[in-house]
Amino acid sequence: MTVHDPNLAELSEARGKIRISEIFGPTVQGEGALIGMPTVFVRTGGCDFRCSWCDTLYAVDPAFRADWKPMSAAEVLDEVKKLSGGKPILITLSGGNPAIQPLGDLIAMGKDEGFTFAIETQGSIAKDWFADLNFLTISPKPPSSSASFDKDALAACIEAAQSDGILNGPAITLKFPVRDAADLMFADYVRNLHIGIPVCLQPVNTTPAEPHPDGADGVDIDGLTERYRWLVDEVARRKWFDVRVLPQWHVHVWGNLRGV
Repeated sequence: MTVHDPNLAELSEARGKIRISEIFGPTVQGEGALIGMPTVFVRTGGCDFRCSWCDTLYAVDPAFRADWKPMSAAEVLDEVKKLSGGKPILITLSGGNPAIQPLGDLIAMGKDEGFTFAIETQGSIAKDWFADLNFLTISPKPPSSSASFDKDALAACIEAAQSDGILNGPAITLKFPVRDAADLMFADYVRNLHIGIPVCLQPVNTTPAEPHPDGADGVDIDGLTERYRWLVDEVARRKWFDVRVLPQWHVHVWGNLRGV
């Protein structure tokens, strides 16, 4: 079910620190509109949702809170620069839900040094610093996640990203994980609320979230591939020629292995 915890955002903001689950890379973005792009991931800890098929519970469940390290924006950027050899790179802000973290200073500092920023969030919490991002991926959670959907919250996130004018704001994408026909109907409903915003569809990885040391071992790759084929067929049948159907490529290559 959906778990809304407003104290998560308050705690992060009050401390002025970003709760970090892991920072890793360089690797490539494995899903969405930026698939294949070299990036360093900054994965924050904490989430206001609890999706039934969450594949990053170590960044979501409060049981892992002791593993999350509070870091200042400067400390996070220094760690990214160590990994990138000081060369500017795309920084992907992930979670959990990174929108509950105070990321405005990190984005401002990084952009001053030539870094670009992408974020993925479920569209439940809007922040004014969305307008400073280069790429904003909003991934509303479908019925199979057991999470609720708030169309007003999603609209607020899009509005926040466009607050400085649509030409100066980030490139926005709606990305829908799809497990079944009900999820596909949900994606169609939401995308029609925001005509003109590019849409990506991808099959859901339903393998339990525990990382598998042998990469793809333990992940239902055949099931994931079959769902991708079904999704392609459905998009073709419905003549949704304005969407992109993408795999979770990192799952096919690395499974649920962390740090890649």
